[in-house]
Amino acid sequence: MDVTAKTRAGWDWLKGPEPWSPRILAADLALAAVVVLLGLGVEELDHGSTARMAASAVAVVALVLLRRRLPVATLVAAGAVTPFLPGALLITIVLGWSAGRRIVGVGRALAAFTAAFLAQVALSVVEQWSQMRPVPVIVFSTLMFLVTTVMPGLASRYWSQRRTLLRALQERNGQLMRERAMVAGQARLRERQRIAQDMHDSLGHQLALISVHTGALEVDPELTDRQREAVGVLRQASVSAMHELREVVGILRDGVEAPVPVEEAQPAARGVAGITGIVEAARSAGTDVRLTTAGRPRPLAAACDHAAYRIVQEALTNAYKHAPGAAIAVALRYEDDSLVVEIANGPAAGAGAGEVVSGGQGLTGLRERARLVGGMVHAGPAEGGGFRVAGVLPYGAEPAGAEDVADDFGQQAQALAAAAGAPPMDWAAVDRELLVRGRSRAGGVALGCGIAVAALVVLVIVVGAGVAMLVGSVGKAMISREEYDRVRVGDAEQAVRERLPQGDSFLTDGLDRRGPERPAGASCVALLSTEDSAMTTDTVFRFCFKDGRLVDKQAYEVER
Repeated sequence: MDVTAKTRAGWDWLKGPEPWSPRILAADLALAAVVVLLGLGVEELDHGSTARMAASAVAVVALVLLRRRLPVATLVAAGAVTPFLPGALLITIVLGWSAGRRIVGVGRALAAFTAAFLAQVALSVVEQWSQMRPVPVIVFSTLMFLVTTVMPGLASRYWSQRRTLLRALQERNGQLMRERAMVAGQARLRERQRIAQDMHDSLGHQLALISVHTGALEVDPELTDRQREAVGVLRQASVSAMHELREVVGILRDGVEAPVPVEEAQPAARGVAGITGIVEAARSAGTDVRLTTAGRPRPLAAACDHAAYRIVQEALTNAYKHAPGAAIAVALRYEDDSLVVEIANGPAAGAGAGEVVSGGQGLTGLRERARLVGGMVHAGPAEGGGFRVAGVLPYGAEPAGAEDVADDFGQQAQALAAAAGAPPMDWAAVDRELLVRGRSRAGGVALGCGIAVAALVVLVIVVGAGVAMLVGSVGKAMISREEYDRVRVGDAEQAVRERLPQGDSFLTDGLDRRGPERPAGASCVALLSTEDSAMTTDTVFRFCFKDGRLVDKQAYEVER
């Protein structure tokens, strides 16, 4: 049991913070296979043995699989094994990219890349020590490390930091949007509470007075039955108005309908079922109102049901005010997919009672109420005079589209910002800046290409300096066969040295010790031949001096 637990714990540790899903594991194995195939080609060009090819393949697979959990260790290990396994050289590109985005902290990343560089250069010198050319090995290893490890690491680190920054900006932007919505919601809630308080204090008081006075007047013995009936209609209307005011105030203040006490509740609901009640009340007040219903009645959503009641109520109120005495026809038609509410009145039976007080917002409010439930309201003159109001309401509430709400919220926010004297926020521009749009991706690619170009310029400068050093060293390290033949053993050392190049070049380091045995106590100068040598060997001319004379000269071949 303990062995199983330890094995499982070790496996979890090996997987690290990025679990090996089947997709990730397959991608890593495919990447390792590509690098192994390319590495086998490199080994073939270098005449590597079968054992070395197998070792390169194993090293590549192990480093690819471990790079997520151990980015620093795999980077340093790659720098250490590539001098001995040329087939694993290309894995440094993958490990440089992986280490650049996974090593946390600039100092830690710098230390990791420096350790990998020192390991690669030092072990390359050790591996090539038998050929006695440390300077060329150091230069070549440095250039290879810059190209295969440093440049991918810098590019990867840039993209990783940019993605982290953009993610932070997007989260911050989302937080600001949520806070902005909360502030706007609190502002609307405070305004609704203020309006509710004003309505309660003003209209509530006036309606209460009307109810009290009409109740007292209704029991006056001097009134006729007809007058008492009219006063009763007025009292009932004032009580109903108080109930509706309480409902509206509750919605404005708390966002929910205020409960109506059971003893004060009206017998007719404020929906389609209540339309019959307001029609009967209008008849009792002496208005000629006819109600017709067509189709099979169907239940409506609560919002649509209430909207139908409000359309009939507002249309009857308009008819009372603008066409007193005119006959009114109320029709309810249950269609297949919607309820049609139509209220039409004829021309006024006589002259109006003078100026009519109107806010001018009744029909506008009806249209907005119908729009919010997915319906519509039309109002306009009817044929032969009069006025007609028609509403179409779906059986199921269909709230206004999200785009309408978003547009409305944006307009409110811009209006608040304009009132405060601040320019409106262009959130589309913010999204484009945060890489939501494609243009910022192009800007990010351009910046990344700029970094790559800068690294390439540095690389070109280094290569140019190396080429210049190589050209300068060639003149100090090479002579022709004719010059070698003209020099005779026994010539004075000073005369011979004046005819030969200085020989202090990295191209000739260690060549004087790789030929035949040197004369005892002699100092030697080794130079390369200017003639073409074989593909794998160089021709070396060696001159040895002792006691001011040339005591030995040798021509021999050395392996490159």
